[in-house]
Amino acid sequence: MTTKTMAIPTNLKNHTSVKETLRQTLIMAKRGLIKIRRNPEQLADVLIQPIIFTLLFTFLFGGAIAGDIASYLPIIIPGILVQSVITGSIATGVQLRDDMDKGVFNRFRSLPIARIAPLAGALLADVLRYAIIVTLTMLMGFILGMNPTGGLFGVLAASLLVIVVGWCISWIFAFMGTIMRTSSSVTGVSMIVLMPLTFLSNAFVPVDTLPSILKAFAEINPVSHIISAVRELLAAGTIGTDFWWAIVGSLTIVAIFAPLALHAYKKKA
Repeated sequence: MTTKTMAIPTNLKNHTSVKETLRQTLIMAKRGLIKIRRNPEQLADVLIQPIIFTLLFTFLFGGAIAGDIASYLPIIIPGILVQSVITGSIATGVQLRDDMDKGVFNRFRSLPIARIAPLAGALLADVLRYAIIVTLTMLMGFILGMNPTGGLFGVLAASLLVIVVGWCISWIFAFMGTIMRTSSSVTGVSMIVLMPLTFLSNAFVPVDTLPSILKAFAEINPVSHIISAVRELLAAGTIGTDFWWAIVGSLTIVAIFAPLALHAYKKKA
């Protein structure tokens, strides 16, 4: 007597309601948080990088660029915030590639769940990484003497903006994680792209001090708009044009790369 194994109909995954998709995404996010709890070394970079970068850039360049450290803090802290969160989002693609190599996402495909839930859940769990980066960088700024005149609203709004931007940008690296063969290649290519974007911006030096070609690039660099929005929030507590450019740019990234990442995941996971 033989027993036939009943396969799960794949079309169940295509008829998941929005409410159910959100619930499944939260479940997958919880899985990601459990992974972090069991492997806290995953947070080593976000625990160390903000502290080292803040101290390094502040004491190296503070006197040369702004005359003293106190005057440089309103410039460097927003730059470190944005740079650290953007580079920290690379881990999303790296961990995604590792999970796919281990066959974890193949198991998810066999379940009657929304196809986007494993991806969105993994990215949602990484919000914890961005929150840690923002908290440590702000704390270092306060310890060194930063005085955000934008008040509590400015600090909270700037922090939330950086976290949202980091989550949106992580979809780029999620896509890279699904199309590249190894996690090391995700890291290598990502850094090649991010290094010019972060350093050729207004993160560390005033744009007016740059040569004309670099100045023109820095002024249209989307990273510069994000940093300017954070500076305006911390300094004045106001939402200006740069803030809306940052929001529109971030939503555009999600609109483009979320479908691309989902399509690549369907093909390769």
